[in-house]
Amino acid sequence: MTYHDVTIMGGGPAGLAAALSLEARGLSVAVLERTPQAPWAEPGFDGREIALTHHSVAVLKELGAWPHIPEVAISPLREARVETGRGNHPLQFDTQGRGVDALGYLVSNHCIRHGLYMAASQRPGISLLGGTATRHIRRIGEDMVVVHDGGEITSRLAVGADGRFSQIRRSQRIGAIVHDFRRSMLVCRMAHDLPHHHVATQWFDEGQTVALLPVNGGASSIVLTLPTEQIERLRTLERDAFNAEIMERVGRRLGNMRLVSTRHAYPLRGVYAHRFAAPGFALVGDAAVGMHPITAHGFNLGLKGQETLAQEVAAGMARGEPVGSLSALRRFERRHRMETAPLFAATNGIATLYTRDELAFRVLRQAGLRVADALSPFKSAVTNMLMDRKAAS
Repeated sequence: MTYHDVTIMGGGPAGLAAALSLEARGLSVAVLERTPQAPWAEPGFDGREIALTHHSVAVLKELGAWPHIPEVAISPLREARVETGRGNHPLQFDTQGRGVDALGYLVSNHCIRHGLYMAASQRPGISLLGGTATRHIRRIGEDMVVVHDGGEITSRLAVGADGRFSQIRRSQRIGAIVHDFRRSMLVCRMAHDLPHHHVATQWFDEGQTVALLPVNGGASSIVLTLPTEQIERLRTLERDAFNAEIMERVGRRLGNMRLVSTRHAYPLRGVYAHRFAAPGFALVGDAAVGMHPITAHGFNLGLKGQETLAQEVAAGMARGEPVGSLSALRRFERRHRMETAPLFAATNGIATLYTRDELAFRVLRQAGLRVADALSPFKSAVTNMLMDRKAAS
């Protein structure tokens, strides 16, 4: 048996970020991850591109992860467009003279994971245990005992960070709202002839949803949402036929396109845990809140959640409370719920409105985009949310 102040179960971005934030407060942290050490340290391309707000970039810099991300892998988002149907008026967002060159920055998920792993591996107070599965957790007095493949770790605080289908959450008898959108998304990179001008497009076409996310090097990340059986067909379709079908699906707006990466499919389910905290225990990342990707804010909320947890744990310690005190965890829970609940509800509503193809829904969203584009206060508020600069300053 070993002792650490905090044990984190799940070594994805949220878990590694939480380890770095808590270690910076003077705590010793163990991170348990099922993936073996080598692929954990050097994760492969998984298709997912993350739209980082300015605040998230500031957090990654503070944690020491940003210098480990190659500059060529950081693509600025200069404008965002929302479209519905074909030939309809788009809703457009840009920086509106705010003195910065981008709404945010697009970075591949595997690059962020690598950056966070490298930063954590250089911290003396963090132990990274790859290839280690959690067997069960039990509370003994004020301690949390985590039983894993290689033994036991005793801590004052245990943190579940193992994703939206979290086994750790279930093991603590914490339920969750699960919204199954009955769709899957296909993600991949495609090179194209026409320039994207660093404009991100979310396009709600009849029968499909397409996101075109600009990356450096004359390519875009394609995020296509369809019924699961159609996604599986596209995932295994012969390359030339795949290229031709994607070009048709995006209206040939980027000219000739060709696949330049592996293809990956993910089911679309939103998850919102009934509780984010219990005595000696907290949830962060997708284990707490797993967002529909339509607003591109899931990762950013995950970073904010771990940041809030570290802040409240540190504030409790300053008041003489033990690490993992229930009062500190309840404060974290209240703050994170206020940050996430309205956006989770709004995101699910938007996803429903913009993915239904009945006539009434099509008319409503076309009218909604025209009205929204004409409302400067609304566009300014959404732009502020997309950029999230206030929290970063």
